Amino acid sequence: MLLSVIIPCRNEERLIEKCIFSIQHFEVPDGLQIEILIIDGLSDDNTRKILGNIIKVDSRIRLVDNPRKFSVYAFNLGIAEAKGELIMRLDAHSIYPPNYLKDLYTTWCDIKADCVGGVIETLPGDESFSAKLVQGITTHQFGVGNSSFRTTGEHGYKDTVPFGFFHREVFRKFGKYNELLKRGEDYEFSSRIRNGGGKIWQNGNVIIKYFNQPSLFTFYKKQFTQEAPYNVYMWYLAPYTFAFRHSFPGLFAAGVLGGIIVSFFFKILFLIFISVMALYGLMALFSAVQQALRYRTVLFIPILPFCFLGFHLAYGFGIITGLIKILLHISPVQKKQ
Repeated sequence: MLLSVIIPCRNEERLIEKCIFSIQHFEVPDGLQIEILIIDGLSDDNTRKILGNIIKVDSRIRLVDNPRKFSVYAFNLGIAEAKGELIMRLDAHSIYPPNYLKDLYTTWCDIKADCVGGVIETLPGDESFSAKLVQGITTHQFGVGNSSFRTTGEHGYKDTVPFGFFHREVFRKFGKYNELLKRGEDYEFSSRIRNGGGKIWQNGNVIIKYFNQPSLFTFYKKQFTQEAPYNVYMWYLAPYTFAFRHSFPGLFAAGVLGGIIVSFFFKILFLIFISVMALYGLMALFSAVQQALRYRTVLFIPILPFCFLGFHLAYGFGIITGLIKILLHISPVQKKQ
């Protein structure tokens, strides 16, 4: 049986060689062969040169151009180009252990779920303190909520898993990724599977080393301009994806802004607002202490609480921005309809 590994890619010169190297060293189960499809969004750094050198010595690898650049197009293009009956979607930002393929394949054979996946071990994008702060934010429940594939190694049925291992029949049954969603397309697809009666299973022993944003500023910018607004666009296009917990940062940001405004006019509301923010501050400080002990970084204690706040506000105001664009009918997903 043939397995097609699909890897969307654009300007990944820093990690692409390590990513491919880890895939080349997968333990391949008996009776299984693999092809590796790199779906490149016309990279303009050294990514294509690096890939060209790798392809020369490994005939299993194919480079496919993605002129529309975004990863959602890459996934669908990869599915169309893939020759295998089994499909595994991977990420160029990540490094995979040798047992990754074998364990997911065994899990898929045993569980018979429509999609199986592992968990993410989030690593800093580089050696800077800024990158470590991003790691501190994204590996604690206070930062990212109950995103179990980021914070725990549980086994069981989940609402989504990172990347994914599928039989091609899943795409015949549930369709491909929604190309109106340049972000959140994986969660929408997972929701479509579950909404259609399918199952998604997480194997907590399958660990992906994922390298996060190397800069706190670029991390916040991505949350505000991409991740959060597209969460709203996803709710608009696919209401079955809505979960109250995903909207909480938007409610928090609106509450902070509203609390600041009304505090000027009503003393009782000022006291309530201060009390709520004090409670938030204590929770943020407690979480920062936990992360400081976890990563042995004492500077997390005074700095990370403010970073949590910055993340929640960036994401929250991103949600509000997305809602405003939907209401004004100027969102990118509406322009294309």
